[in-house]
Amino acid sequence: MNSRRPETPFDSPDQPATRRSGSGRKILDLVLHPVTAAGQGEPILNPTRWTSRHRWFVLAGLILAGAAGLLEGIQRGTLGANGSEATRAFAAALIGVAMIGLALSLRGITVPGFLLGGFFIGAGILSWTYTDMGWVVWLLLAIEGIVFAIWTIPWLRDLARLPRLGSAWIGLAYWVFGAISAVLVWKVNVAAGRIVYSGLFILGALAVVNATRKSRRDMSVGVVAAFLVAVGALFIVGSGNALDNAHDVPGNEWGAHQQGRFWGGPHLLYHPNSLAVAAVTIAIRIAADKAFERWQRYAALAAATIVLLLVNSRTGWGYFGAATGLWAVMIAYSRWFKRPIEGMDTFRTARGAWAAAVLPVLLAFAIILGSGGVHFLSQQRYGGGTTSTASALTSGRSSTWSVAWSEFKQDGISQKLFGDAKYVRGYVLREDSSENGLQQPQLTTDDAMVGSARRGGILGGLAFVIGLLVMIWRSLFGVRRGSGRRRPPVWFTLAASCSVITIATADWLLGGTGGTLWVYLMAGEAFLLFGPVQTPLTSVDNGVDAEAGTSRAAAQV
Repeated sequence: MNSRRPETPFDSPDQPATRRSGSGRKILDLVLHPVTAAGQGEPILNPTRWTSRHRWFVLAGLILAGAAGLLEGIQRGTLGANGSEATRAFAAALIGVAMIGLALSLRGITVPGFLLGGFFIGAGILSWTYTDMGWVVWLLLAIEGIVFAIWTIPWLRDLARLPRLGSAWIGLAYWVFGAISAVLVWKVNVAAGRIVYSGLFILGALAVVNATRKSRRDMSVGVVAAFLVAVGALFIVGSGNALDNAHDVPGNEWGAHQQGRFWGGPHLLYHPNSLAVAAVTIAIRIAADKAFERWQRYAALAAATIVLLLVNSRTGWGYFGAATGLWAVMIAYSRWFKRPIEGMDTFRTARGAWAAAVLPVLLAFAIILGSGGVHFLSQQRYGGGTTSTASALTSGRSSTWSVAWSEFKQDGISQKLFGDAKYVRGYVLREDSSENGLQQPQLTTDDAMVGSARRGGILGGLAFVIGLLVMIWRSLFGVRRGSGRRRPPVWFTLAASCSVITIATADWLLGGTGGTLWVYLMAGEAFLLFGPVQTPLTSVDNGVDAEAGTSRAAAQV
């Protein structure tokens, strides 16, 4: 069967740039010209056949994991439990290597998609690793901005397309409104900072649209591949403590009372909640899509389960749990009404459907049990800084919301409409948030609705709601393309619809410096709007013979 991408009558992709001689020029083309993604999609490691690449990768992984275990054993000394410490370090490093291997085996991966995911999760990791060295983060953001600016020339062509994306209203509008607010009250430094941030993230959104429109490829596969590599690197660097009861944490106010949660290792740290959302997005994107091999789908579920057990994130578990519940409902709906869902397996037997529906739900319950049972859901992470039970149960969030509300009531009409203009990033300072003489932290609102209103005022909050409704509608019913309707893939339905669960306790949907969930959802929505008219991610799109893909789907039962 011809495995080429089918011709589409709608917006034919731009022609790939002419290949220049020399490996250096080819690398530059891959990095700076997203149209080259049209010819990409084949993974480095073949997911269906063992090759010499696999042997070399396994050998390198074993050497790396062995070195991690040996180093940990030496650091722990020659007496006591150094043997068990070394074994745990070896196992943790192997988990990290396996995650990187999974990333390298994903069909549909593209360089632009990988760079999009890598820039966002990389900026998030650096911001938590170097909390007192902002220039390190800004160096990466500058590189990110330059690459995105080159991708999107001429910028005005795709700028007009952004308002069509619900995710653009969610993650961009509040920056624009916030900049207007700062100008109106003449906070020059705040206005300048917000203009820079809004410009950077507008370029990021343009990069997603541009890469998708030009290549007709789904950027989300590359995005989650970058997430997998980043999480794998955190496991390798943090192998010495990943499977221990006490973990390495930042040596400042952010690390207080956090020793029971996995952050990474020396010189590479990432907030546990951010790790959780990366793991859940990986699981949803890979495990729910029949285009991937069965072992890849199980591996993605296993990776998410391991991460969620180690990071102890209630919001992350809620997102995962909601997705597993909706997945089971969608399987029941598809079988009961005999309606196929894009990207979902067509189960030949009720037994296979039941197994596929129940397994993720069982993993969600296993995470609760492994995290401490009911205590996991009701635990109070902070004992000294918070003064009320509600604040303790929400890890101080309710106290932060109270401060934000008090300051909102004191703001003038312009700041009520366009956003608080005290600080560039709209953070909150709370007197009871620091202990033992530690510096008072700059707190995020940890609520996407509150955060959008804090940074963008009433108009910012309204834009957030409108954008969210548009994105969820598309995740459920698709979009009209030409004379027909483009159906949403099952993974996007799960990821976008269940993201509502995160609004109350996380800023994940708002994007920002480490906006992994935002860029992930934007990639999915952009592919619905600007990808080929045909099905979003079929085996043909990934360079696999369609009949082989059908056989794999049947094998799922």
